Amino acid sequence: MAKKKDKKGKNAKEPAPVAMQEAVTAAEPPAGPPKKMSRKEFEAALEPLQVELVKMQEWVKASGARVCVIFEGRDTAGKGGVIKRITERTSPRIFRVVALSAPTEREKSQLYFQRYIPHLPAAGEVVLFDRSWYNRAGVERVMGFATPEEVETFLQQTPNLERAIIDSGIILIKYWLDVSMENQAKRFAERNEDPRKIWKLSPMDVEAQRRWYDYSRARDAMFRMTDTDDSPWYVVDANDQRRARLNCIAHFLSLIPYEEVPHKPVKIAKRQGKGNYQEPDYPYRRIPERF
Repeated sequence: MAKKKDKKGKNAKEPAPVAMQEAVTAAEPPAGPPKKMSRKEFEAALEPLQVELVKMQEWVKASGARVCVIFEGRDTAGKGGVIKRITERTSPRIFRVVALSAPTEREKSQLYFQRYIPHLPAAGEVVLFDRSWYNRAGVERVMGFATPEEVETFLQQTPNLERAIIDSGIILIKYWLDVSMENQAKRFAERNEDPRKIWKLSPMDVEAQRRWYDYSRARDAMFRMTDTDDSPWYVVDANDQRRARLNCIAHFLSLIPYEEVPHKPVKIAKRQGKGNYQEPDYPYRRIPERF
């Protein structure tokens, strides 16, 4: 029996018997979200990424590169968690976190971008903005801290500002951490019940949850105006926090053209002799050993 030919004349595979198709379908795992990642699995996947972050750090220091990363998203999306994992094993002299408080009266009278510009990276630095100038497109817009005219001016000016930053040689990366309405509500409830997280919950956060769709409209307008080919927004699914951290760090590393800098092991010197040194009989104020 001659084999069937496809349109290009190549041999086409015969369709599998119905019984075989049913067996294969039954063997496949059911569709749906992946199982929850254990802490052990997370730490095992995180370690090699952090090794690469250190390699990138050494390249940034040696090459004089300048890297600026913006983390935005709704409250509870996990911006701080990603930043913490990035900086956990890197040098604070290279990886610098910028999380500005509310502007002072003097800063309010300045050019809007003025208080952010001094924090941009110098040679050999990576700056991580935990929220950035995009406050104007989000919280300031929704909460009425900026007028519609100020927001519109911001949205029009921002692509030009970011083009200037990129033209200066800075690698600019923007992440939007995306969290669902249900997960945001769940995380707010956790913050309210956990004494270690209560500082993260403020009346502004409660209002943010109430105004979910106002924030959605603000985000949509921001993306329309500032998601450009020069400076795109990268969206991170932040509903699974552990996977979000791993995926974001892996993507971040993929965008930096770093190379491993040769590193010679440090030779540990032999400790000097004691000589005539005597331990002093000093009443040190030692802390209680409670653990």
